[in-house]
Amino acid sequence: MPTPLPTIVNATTAEAPQSIGFFLVPQFSMMAFVSAVEPLRVANRLAQKELYRWQVLSRDGGSIAASNGMSLVADCAYAEAKNPSLIVVCAGFEPERGFDNKMKRWLIGLGRSGIDLGAMDTGSFLLGWAGLLDGYRATTHWESLDSLREQFPEIDVENSLFVIDRNRLTCAGGTAALDMMLHLISVRHGHRLAAAVSEQFIHAQIRDPHDHQRMEPRIRQGINHAGLARVIGLMEANLEEPLNSDELSAAAGMSLRQLERLFHRYFGSTPRRYYLDLRLQRARALLQYTDMSMVEITVACGFGSAAHFSRSYHAWAGKPPSAERYRDVAGVMPSLR
Repeated sequence: MPTPLPTIVNATTAEAPQSIGFFLVPQFSMMAFVSAVEPLRVANRLAQKELYRWQVLSRDGGSIAASNGMSLVADCAYAEAKNPSLIVVCAGFEPERGFDNKMKRWLIGLGRSGIDLGAMDTGSFLLGWAGLLDGYRATTHWESLDSLREQFPEIDVENSLFVIDRNRLTCAGGTAALDMMLHLISVRHGHRLAAAVSEQFIHAQIRDPHDHQRMEPRIRQGINHAGLARVIGLMEANLEEPLNSDELSAAAGMSLRQLERLFHRYFGSTPRRYYLDLRLQRARALLQYTDMSMVEITVACGFGSAAHFSRSYHAWAGKPPSAERYRDVAGVMPSLR
């Protein structure tokens, strides 16, 4: 175990420890939460002093279940947080669960009092429902980026690992929380400490906030054919107005028959089927994380009619689109705005 080196901490650390409250929402991402807390613990250990202290908050002060089925015992209810300078909302699946006017008022009160506000994964939706990201740059997990854009046109949504805009901090979740915390450690206590913390996690490179959340299609899909990778990128970028087969094959620089053989070889599917799956995946995210109507989702995912969309979705997911609504978001969230 390496010997801690107090000299890696800037002289400015004579200030009081920063107090951070992590508000955990049911089904929160354990990966994001741990990735955010552990850098703080290691920073304290390496500095041989308390640079950070944190509290785990839940709605009622009781235990809270993560999306992986594990539960954490909170230190206190969110309304009883002790003098935090930063509150970070950690969510995952079903971010709307438990969100109500009481929670909204609490979040708004934090913003008015000058407390910095952050969100990990889909925690950005809670800040959005409270109107606390209007006029700010923000991000969320890549699966929910389109949903955040559609539901909150007042937010400048970025496809970034994390975004820090004035007193708002948002990140994509997962290991992006580690990079965001390393960045905050660097700003507050210097690069040397942040680098030392990063090395403790065998994290060889502190990623830039503007790094993309997802791998390039070529790497993600494990393909080495440039034309095929180009086609997949075009499909992902054109879900609302799908390109036709001739346009896709032309972009790949090959005949449609050659393109079909490549899709069968790499994916065991046809270009049309692969493209349809991408559009239906986007539809699922919009159903789960927005209050868009079925007609709006139909258009946003490139279907000619609601009936066609409904049939396609049912065949793909084994249930109708309406079954994806975790709760009546359309009937609840607007009343909180």
